[in-house]
Amino acid sequence: MPRNNRFQPALLALLFCAVGFTVPVARAELEIKVGVYNFPPIAGIGSESEVEGLLADTLQHLDTAHPDVRFKVVHTSPMRRYLDFTAGLYDVIFFESPAWGWHDYPHEATIPILTDEELYLALRKPGRDTGFFDNLQERSIVAMSGYHYGFADFEIDNEKLEQRFDIEFSDSHRRNINLIKADRPSVAEVAIVSRSYLQQHLAQHPEDRERLLISERPDQVYRLAIITRAGGPVNAADMIRLLEPLVRSGRYRILVEKWGLQLPPGFFTGFPFQQNLP
Repeated sequence: MPRNNRFQPALLALLFCAVGFTVPVARAELEIKVGVYNFPPIAGIGSESEVEGLLADTLQHLDTAHPDVRFKVVHTSPMRRYLDFTAGLYDVIFFESPAWGWHDYPHEATIPILTDEELYLALRKPGRDTGFFDNLQERSIVAMSGYHYGFADFEIDNEKLEQRFDIEFSDSHRRNINLIKADRPSVAEVAIVSRSYLQQHLAQHPEDRERLLISERPDQVYRLAIITRAGGPVNAADMIRLLEPLVRSGRYRILVEKWGLQLPPGFFTGFPFQQNLP
């Protein structure tokens, strides 16, 4: 895909300044609209519409590293994110798997920059072990609306999922865990929660370590990238260049670990620093 020339002047100015050169170029501020939906602890929207989680920290440090670039947050939802992307309401979305339905929409994706996995939860009861999760079609399930799940073949159409499973939809991991703890099997016997969110929950509620049965096998392991819109102001290579100062300084790794998340295997040895980019 051809590079977007609208980004090149601002990017070249940033790169020359980074290596100590002064360039007599008048630089206009570049605006990049970033889509965000509730995906804790990776991303979230607070009570006053502020961005939370790893995404909030990452955008703050990108702002500091690149004063000539402005990141404007655009709220979307798991179900609406594709329509808003196609309509040009936002330019990039951080921490997405290209396997989550993006093949239907013109885009570019960076290399993976984050990894996590999702686990099954149930109430621990006498005689119940992880075999309880072997056939989810026999269980009542509570899941996040618009999320892609391995057990459902990444289908996100609620009506189709309701035809295949005894499933209820929610927009809150906390609510889903509380439903499991309430022991209401007609409503929810199994919830699906990311490992990073579960770690945070157990740190805040250590008593739940004995109450919850957690699967040994993940529903899915995902490697997340930055998705950029075709025809937008930046492409995937541009976003890697913007992220590079945070990776070189070690700041990005610190932010990832702060939220109980992980970098993909081989991230540092494979990261395309600027001299290796086209």
